[in-house]
Amino acid sequence: MMDDGFERGGVAPSEGALSVLRSAATERIRQALGAEGLAASNPMQLAEMANDVLESLVAARDEKPTILEQRQMLREVVEVLNAERLAASQPEAPEEPEEDPLADPLAEPESRNAPDAKNKRSLQVKAQVMPLLMQRIDISVASSLGPDQLRAQIAEIVEEIIVDLRIQLNAAELRNIVRLLVDDMVGLGPLEPLLADETVTDIMVNGPHQVYVERKGKLELTDVQFRDDPHVIHVATRIVTEVGRRVDESVPLVDARLKDGSRVNIIIPPLAIDGPTIAIRKFSKKEITLDVMARQGNISTDMATVLKIAGRARLNILISGGTGSGKTTLLNAMSRMIDHGERTITIEDAAELQLQQPHVVRLETRPANIEGEGEITMRHLLKNALRMRPDRIIVGEIRGEEAIDMLQAMNTGHDGSMGTIHSNTPRDALTRLENMVAMSGFKLPAEAVREQIQSAVHMIVQISRMRDGKRRITQVTEITGMEGEVVTTQDLFKFVYEGEGNDGSLLGHHECSNLRPHFMPRAEYFGLGARLMEAMGCRAT
Repeated sequence: MMDDGFERGGVAPSEGALSVLRSAATERIRQALGAEGLAASNPMQLAEMANDVLESLVAARDEKPTILEQRQMLREVVEVLNAERLAASQPEAPEEPEEDPLADPLAEPESRNAPDAKNKRSLQVKAQVMPLLMQRIDISVASSLGPDQLRAQIAEIVEEIIVDLRIQLNAAELRNIVRLLVDDMVGLGPLEPLLADETVTDIMVNGPHQVYVERKGKLELTDVQFRDDPHVIHVATRIVTEVGRRVDESVPLVDARLKDGSRVNIIIPPLAIDGPTIAIRKFSKKEITLDVMARQGNISTDMATVLKIAGRARLNILISGGTGSGKTTLLNAMSRMIDHGERTITIEDAAELQLQQPHVVRLETRPANIEGEGEITMRHLLKNALRMRPDRIIVGEIRGEEAIDMLQAMNTGHDGSMGTIHSNTPRDALTRLENMVAMSGFKLPAEAVREQIQSAVHMIVQISRMRDGKRRITQVTEITGMEGEVVTTQDLFKFVYEGEGNDGSLLGHHECSNLRPHFMPRAEYFGLGARLMEAMGCRAT
């Protein structure tokens, strides 16, 4: 046998051996698909094929990579092949302009609700096998097994059941059935492949037979399906149980999170008329910084510099935008400017912020119990946070009466605090903030509320998910003071729309106002005045 880089005698494989294994798997898939097959494939198919190939390669080795190493190899193989797929399919896009959905913006979209035939058969076989499997498997033993051992045991039992039922399956189909069954028993069922697919940013389950994903800002209907409504509710219950919550007819909507930090919203009948609904905003494993956002075109380099200075100079910042616009991602990126010596407290409904500093305390709200008692709201946590000696307070999303407590925190020595708010423009954000203060029950004149807002908030960053699917910061707006009863602002940057490209992407640029920022004295205090003037194109005065 050729020396393949693996040591013998029970020693774990070296990094070089893992690299050889990755290369072998990638090459085998390239040869199996060919250039045309690769271009016609999709990330889900590549992930399934890579999983099968890696399993066969690993099975032939004496020294087995760990589960984490296998997952990492799978991710890297899929990334390489997906990049090649995109490169191979790119030139073919303009060949048939008559099918371009942008050619007639008023044309009715084609319906795409038909499930894939292969997937439908897998679900049918799985439905036949599952009850028999549950009769034959020892649940107490299975619960103590690791994923690999459980998969092997299930595969053995499933093979027996398939023979008994006289169902014809090839090796790949059998592996797929086993994967579906294991996912149902120890994972999140049909959602597991979508959670493993790093090109997917959002997963939307609209009842058992319609699952959408978002890739690169665009929605796609998948062929993933659940058996029925109870199957969806079973997966939803598994999600919320992990974070100490429940979902049932008495609590039909709930926010939760997955172990990796992904945000989940669940709503079930009777509120969800067409069946249980699950929306998952996946937590990106890719490190997103302001510099990365500048390279991606979400912001300009000068904007990134100004936002870094704003964070380092301890400005109180609100990030404004619509649902799915990238507010939390931007908040995570800006939080990197927090000094490692500062004590930061985060407050969220469902913890998803991923701060990198060592001294971070994460707080999360709690819903009422079945008797309607024990609820802990954002406002409760904000009030308590003020007693915890914070340097900065970060609120995942300001939604209601907690706004007054956030403003008071910003106004009482907790500079550098940040939060997000749902609104369409910086001016709308100020209006919403004012309305939320009114919700708190404080009987303050409108002018007094606005005075508090303008002294507490220094900057509003507006981010939008535009119709080409790309997320861009559209405005960086500074609060400059009051004129009469009106809060005054000035735009430091804004996105200027220039038209539309042939591929449907929006064209434009981020324009600097070249105005001297109102927070220049604060930047100078932190030794950042010269860099701020350079980024804004200002002259020293």
